[in-house]
Amino acid sequence: MSSRRQLWPFAALSASYFAHIGFFNPYLPLWLQELGYGLLAIGLLTSLQSATRLFAPYLWGWLSDHTGHRVRLLRLCAGVALLASLALWRPWGVVGLFLVLLVMFTHTSAMMPLSEAVLAQHVSRDSGFDARRYGRVRLWGSLGFLVTVLAAGAWFEGHGLGSFPVWASATLLAVVASVWAMPGRPEATHASHEAVRIWPVLRHPPVAWFFVSVFFHVLAHLFVYIFFSLYLDALGYGKEVIGLLWAVAVVVEIGWFYTQGRWLPRLALAHWLVLAAGLMALRMGVTAAAGPWLWALFLAQVVHAITFAAHHSVCIAWLSEHFPDRLRARGQALYAMLGYGLSGVVAGSVGGWVSSRWGLAVVFWLAAASAALAMGAAWQTVRSVAPGRAAARG
Repeated sequence: MSSRRQLWPFAALSASYFAHIGFFNPYLPLWLQELGYGLLAIGLLTSLQSATRLFAPYLWGWLSDHTGHRVRLLRLCAGVALLASLALWRPWGVVGLFLVLLVMFTHTSAMMPLSEAVLAQHVSRDSGFDARRYGRVRLWGSLGFLVTVLAAGAWFEGHGLGSFPVWASATLLAVVASVWAMPGRPEATHASHEAVRIWPVLRHPPVAWFFVSVFFHVLAHLFVYIFFSLYLDALGYGKEVIGLLWAVAVVVEIGWFYTQGRWLPRLALAHWLVLAAGLMALRMGVTAAAGPWLWALFLAQVVHAITFAAHHSVCIAWLSEHFPDRLRARGQALYAMLGYGLSGVVAGSVGGWVSSRWGLAVVFWLAAASAALAMGAAWQTVRSVAPGRAAARG
């Protein structure tokens, strides 16, 4: 297990990367809308980020396992993404913008799986995954997200969305600076990497049901990431209010990450999956039914502490347990691919089609149904996992 000083580079990368996400993801749909794109085109363009997660994390993870140059690959990804963001400064048709975002997302979508794989190793000890130390690093990402989601909301409210490309390049410049601050020595390579087979692990019932649950749970969340700002805008809320609603979710997320070492050991990991999915179904139902009531939306956002923060930490702990050593990078890659990749493609395409036909509120009823399916799959995980095996360590 690493010292606190050795974990600071991971905190810096988490802060800068999620500072980029904090402005880019909530306001990309609104920027595309201002450029004149319809809901279907917006859904497809925003889903590109998830589409790249179908191949990019595994590709970069494979390269890092075989070369040992994880930090060098992180620097390459950050640099190419920054260069791609400069292309956003000029007008493009839908095809040109598609290609620019494709290059950009191919490199940004692999950064967190690469970082998470090595971070999980650094915060693990003989007794297993250390949820407290992981949370203290991960909360810096939430802080970065909080700063930019609030600052960008206030800026765009007063100055419009024309400076969106400038924000993209500035935040990615911070990412580049953070990865160049990390120690650049190569890690040990694994010549026999391919000899460690992943399919027997995936066929294990608790692991298989875990990934089914992750797919539907993250699918519900990605409906929020893609369509929540558009939904609020359609209801007449201003950009500052939109930023505050995103910020509330991040504040409770930070609180959870800081204190999760106290709470996670109280339930088995699989039981946390059930609880998070059930609360997500409730949260989405409230969002769909009570959109005109701002106080209800704020209450729904508070549940983000469990539906996202707790769920994410539980997933990292689960992957650390079931995909150790030379399976670690591939386990993280599959989490990104099946969770945030495939589900994101479905959310963008299906959500864009549903919202254009029946309205944005229906998207959140669809998210509630997806969360209910996640709860069912998580319950199957509970039934198939060995008793007492999956408790998180504080």
